Amino acid sequence: MTDLRWGILSTANIARTKVIPGIQGARGCSVVAIASRDLDNARDVAAELDIPQAHGSYEALLADPDVDAIYIPLPNHLHAEWTIAAVRAGKHVLCEKPLALTSRDAEVMVAAAEASQVLLMEAFMYRLHPSWVAVRDLVGSGRVGRLVAVQSWFSYFNDDPTNIRNIRDYGGGALFDVGCYCVNLSRLLFGREPVGVQGSLVRDPETGVDILTTGILEFDDGVSTFTCSTRAEDDQRVDIYGTEGRISIEIPFNIPPDRPTHVFLTSGGDPPVNPATERLTFDPADPYSVEAEHFAAAVLAGGPPPVPPADAVANLRVMERLVEADARRSSQRG
Repeated sequence: MTDLRWGILSTANIARTKVIPGIQGARGCSVVAIASRDLDNARDVAAELDIPQAHGSYEALLADPDVDAIYIPLPNHLHAEWTIAAVRAGKHVLCEKPLALTSRDAEVMVAAAEASQVLLMEAFMYRLHPSWVAVRDLVGSGRVGRLVAVQSWFSYFNDDPTNIRNIRDYGGGALFDVGCYCVNLSRLLFGREPVGVQGSLVRDPETGVDILTTGILEFDDGVSTFTCSTRAEDDQRVDIYGTEGRISIEIPFNIPPDRPTHVFLTSGGDPPVNPATERLTFDPADPYSVEAEHFAAAVLAGGPPPVPPADAVANLRVMERLVEADARRSSQRG
């Protein structure tokens, strides 16, 4: 096998507009098939994106002998069902975040992949981008001293009650859609799991999904705080604080594939009036291409995935603790 041959399980918008073009531009990758429950839709998207094979069912895609790996962009509540079906069909799987609705479901998915001896990875595309690799190196090498705090924000506005992100049974809400990034990066930077978790969720009175969620994650040697929202202006930021400096990431999550990105490292000078700030510039890199290349390289080399699926289970456990903490706070208040 010289290229990893991908099948796309669904014609979801993120697949059509971002992930498929990213995979098609990735080294060691080719997109050979796409599936929809509507064959005409699958054929239309296949023609639009120059994909050789269109299938009229997900089952047909999983049975396709020319497909090595499956990308799953389905709504959150379908991740577990179709990931398990895919790995049992002998396919490697890259599944959109969050991996499942519960950590228990995610554990079952991981066990199924291990039993079938295929790779499974959660699709947090930001983690492998060169800007984030550099940020991790800066923190790990002590360029800002000892890491003490991380602050992050991720928001956009969506009040359409028919949108899957506003349907509670489908795994909608701010925490599962964008707050999961904030939890993930916190654990990534501190390199361990939080010892304490506090959470506050504001829910839409009609749909029941959380629309404004704040979390405090306490680690042995620092703290991470974040707010995410689906009813605020589009924005995203990450600020990292150490004993000797700080790091700000220009566009931390939806990293543009076609323009340089920047990370700002501040250490020394005369803060806050005249801090010494260095701007680090990274050439354009499609985060979806980078993700696909790393995953394909792991499959072709017979090695583990770049991010182990156990990380997805751990991320969900923290998210569950945030919801539980909010429930305790609400019951005590009320």
